[in-house]
Amino acid sequence: MSQMKRGIIFAVVVLALCSAMVWAGAPESLPTPDQALERLQRGNERFVASKPIHPDLDPLRRSITAKEGQRPFAMVLGCSDSRVPVEHVFDAGLGDLFVIRVAGNVTYFDQAGTIEYGAEHLGANLLVVMGHTKCGAVAAVVNGAQEHGNIPALVANIVPAVNRARAENPGLSGPELVDKAVEANVWQSIEDLFKQSPAMREMVKAGKVKVVGAVYDIESGKVKWLGEHSRQAELVELAGGAS
Repeated sequence: MSQMKRGIIFAVVVLALCSAMVWAGAPESLPTPDQALERLQRGNERFVASKPIHPDLDPLRRSITAKEGQRPFAMVLGCSDSRVPVEHVFDAGLGDLFVIRVAGNVTYFDQAGTIEYGAEHLGANLLVVMGHTKCGAVAAVVNGAQEHGNIPALVANIVPAVNRARAENPGLSGPELVDKAVEANVWQSIEDLFKQSPAMREMVKAGKVKVVGAVYDIESGKVKWLGEHSRQAELVELAGGAS
């Protein structure tokens, strides 16, 4: 075996041992919300460039997360659309992301409770509410589709976003209006989260959790980052007073 090969093997072993020591000892410190956001941005850049590194997918990671539990560095509320595989979009691995997926990336009690768990019990301090282009759930509301079963109750959460998109873009219809409604629906989901979750309101007010919006382009693979809600402070305060 060449000296170079021995050096590579030694380096891999050292990295593996260091990783195991971190998990076996004191809990690994999580990144700040801004650091977590930057990590997601870098992961998406690798995904778009077709240069993923597929981190945290090896047998050691499986073993560590099974024994030591999960410590995700971010939460993502996204759509159930099969074209939006969240971990792949951000080139993330096992135990990296706490993902909540529901058609139309809406926020109701189940989603709000799951997000609270991720923040309060798992320590994730960044939440990304991510819609996507050509969203079927949003398009169904825009086009006035007649749904049945439990679907009408689900898409009812999207109606305010579509109404807002129509009011702000009176000349648009069809796919162009859907695009505007997709973004409006991201903001609507964030607003609904603040209305339904006193715990999240308090954590956001205290600076313990950061909430940002995003839209994923299903064709390019690129995530458009929308930032925090422009009325976040107002929404948190007003919602808090209404509880």
